[in-house]
Amino acid sequence: MSGQKKALVAKLNEILEYELAGVVRYTHYSFMVFGYSRIPIVGWLRGAATETLTHAHEAGEMVTHLGEHPSLGIGSLLETSQHDIHDILKESLEFEKQGVKHYYELLDIAQKADSVLIEEYARRLIAEEETHIGDIDKMLRKPGEIASVA
Repeated sequence: MSGQKKALVAKLNEILEYELAGVVRYTHYSFMVFGYSRIPIVGWLRGAATETLTHAHEAGEMVTHLGEHPSLGIGSLLETSQHDIHDILKESLEFEKQGVKHYYELLDIAQKADSVLIEEYARRLIAEEETHIGDIDKMLRKPGEIASVA
């Protein structure tokens, strides 16, 4: 396997593991929401878990497209025991910020490897992740605030 292909597969497997950890994270958060706003927030968190699983599927498919073996690992899971909705959203924001970094790194590797397919995949996921960052940022603002908190 060439060095560039090896780097692509390594980054894609890292993304696969990171996204799988995100599925667990968002699912766990959905269990820990209480209070008047529980139903819409739980729905949003479970939707995020579903979308994160889709991202994991796509990363695994890219690995097999390259003729390699997807990782069976899962990224690190941490339990902060901070279950206030604000804390959950702040942790989610940090998770999404780290996730978008992975896709920027993949884009850089794909450009060096002359892989338009993976470049376009990375660009699409960067746009999705940056949208998530914006959504979470808006949820962390107080009503009437315009300025970003991120």
